[in-house]
Amino acid sequence: MMTYRTFLRGAAVIALVAASYTVPQSAGAVQVTAFQQAVAESLSGDEQIAAFYRERGFEPIWTGGTPADLERRTALLEALSMAHYHGLPASRYDAEALLSRMASVRSGFDRGALEVSLTELYLQFARDLQTGVIDNPRRVRNEIVRDIPRRETSYYLDGLMSDAPQAFLASLVPQSQEYARLMKSKMRLEHRIAHGGWGAPVPSGKYEPGVTGAGVVALRDRLIAMGYLDPTVTARYDTSLTEAVRTFQEDHGLTVDGVAGGETLAQINVPPQDRLKSVIVAMERERWINKPEGLGDRHILVNLTDFNARIFDHGKLTFETRSVVGHQDIDRQTPEFSDVMDHMVINPSWYVPRSIIVNEYLPKLRSNPGAVSHLQITDSRGRVVSRNQSFARYSGNSFPFAMRQPPGPNNALGTVKFMFPNKHNIYLHDTPAKSLFSREVRTYSHGCVRLNDPHDFAYALLARQTDDPVGFFQSRLRSGSETRVNLDQPVPVHLIYRTAFTTAKGHTKYRRDVYGRDAAIWDALRAAGVEIGGVRS
Repeated sequence: MMTYRTFLRGAAVIALVAASYTVPQSAGAVQVTAFQQAVAESLSGDEQIAAFYRERGFEPIWTGGTPADLERRTALLEALSMAHYHGLPASRYDAEALLSRMASVRSGFDRGALEVSLTELYLQFARDLQTGVIDNPRRVRNEIVRDIPRRETSYYLDGLMSDAPQAFLASLVPQSQEYARLMKSKMRLEHRIAHGGWGAPVPSGKYEPGVTGAGVVALRDRLIAMGYLDPTVTARYDTSLTEAVRTFQEDHGLTVDGVAGGETLAQINVPPQDRLKSVIVAMERERWINKPEGLGDRHILVNLTDFNARIFDHGKLTFETRSVVGHQDIDRQTPEFSDVMDHMVINPSWYVPRSIIVNEYLPKLRSNPGAVSHLQITDSRGRVVSRNQSFARYSGNSFPFAMRQPPGPNNALGTVKFMFPNKHNIYLHDTPAKSLFSREVRTYSHGCVRLNDPHDFAYALLARQTDDPVGFFQSRLRSGSETRVNLDQPVPVHLIYRTAFTTAKGHTKYRRDVYGRDAAIWDALRAAGVEIGGVRS
């Protein structure tokens, strides 16, 4: 990582290099021609950058001797020196090698090649900083189907030229409060790691109020190091230790009972280096949704690892409910993407997905035509098909029918579904299986997101378009008829996956990597050159 002292040495090198560009008048034409030739040759494979330089008559933006060139060089080197703090692969930009190369420039041709290298380095860094190191997350995990908000090359080049370079580079950093809080969490963890971490792991067992012993002392010391317990010398599992464990459990999505055993101890013993990885991955994920327009003044955020759905208005949490998400089997996991919710359906029918028909219901129908009687079998025109026939002759490929469950109290979608039409056929909905919401890990659906409080969720959405959202909703519910209700103001929906996230007060919470996606992303970031480390004071 480049230190501030190294940066100052680099500034001195820049001054020397700039001075070396001053040549006698008679040699000037040769020098410029060589520079232009080097730029043109180096840009032969990138039309957008080539067009930028052609429009400028191949004038430099980094390697000239003007104050503006110096300002851009200085701003870039300063930004590169901060790459580690953003969880970026500092080795990818290799600022030390860049400084050495600047010092070795001896000809116009060398300067032209350096000019292009600086532009390419700048673009790489700017894109990594703004929208992520991983160019296509779906190559890491197919269920991450997010559209990364990449900007055009011209955006970065024009922005650099039209604004103060330092200010423009700062504007590339995600401006969300979440990113800023994650960055602070990263620095705190690095500091803790550099000063010995959280101490020895707690021995396995079950620790509860009233017990004493070495295991309790180890638990006490680790919770003190983590900031959950004020310093104390007690060796008894007392009230303060119980409350510290309860707070830890709440922060980590565990059953809150104040008893340290099983999964609670497993989470307490996770080393700070692993928590740091989660934070760095969360920062990368935050860059993936760094849209110019933001997430929306009002938006819905569903964190799949947290099993909660939330509504935010102007950055403030205004509604929250528990959720159930897709099963951990790879073909049932809930994907990550963003879309726009534009309507809800009260008293919905459930149109059974083809995969469920083929894999779950057709085998039953083949052996018993009367099976799954709660579902209607329908033809291509929606007409109900008689069950007085044998379905044994059909395979998954040849079965010509669809299946539908009419509205009713036992409908798989419950009493309401919330639609943001998408190619993944994912939506939010009610469910009659209410007992699942009391589970610690709630991965039970076929991919859609089930809500614990769907009526209150509907009221919150409808409150912006009716003075009586409860009465409006309930009157349509009582009708028993399937009713579509459009949202006057469509609401962005973001299905995210964060094993580390923060509260408005800056506190960091952690969740288990239930789909294993963060582990895969960390491996990809590490392969790109991202490192973890500690900062000594």
